[in-house]
Amino acid sequence: VQFVESGGGLVQPGGSLRLSCAASRFTFSNYAMSWYRQAPGKEREKVATITSTSGRTNYTDSVKGRFTISRDNTKNTLYLQMNSLKTEDTAMYYCNAFIPMESWGQGTQVAVSS
Repeated sequence: VQFVESGGGLVQPGGSLRLSCAASRFTFSNYAMSWYRQAPGKEREKVATITSTSGRTNYTDSVKGRFTISRDNTKNTLYLQMNSLKTEDTAMYYCNAFIPMESWGQGTQVAVSS
């Protein structure tokens, strides 16, 4: 199992970022997938989930209406469109299955600051 996250960066409050996660070494289309984040001094939390093929989504309350998770099963890639970013969104972002697999990627850092 391998996950490679990208697309993070420094952005001002109210800005947008689009994260990508390239998954490999497993059958991506068989799994519901999620984005997770971990802020300094806090536990990792699940922020968004998408089912394997139907595309149904679910979000933690703090990102509803601002974040959109999507996937392209032909490219084994997971996405997270993040709009109206807030300082509290600052964290390392990771992708993994809805029930996390043992291996995690390196993550991509999102910093929201003026």
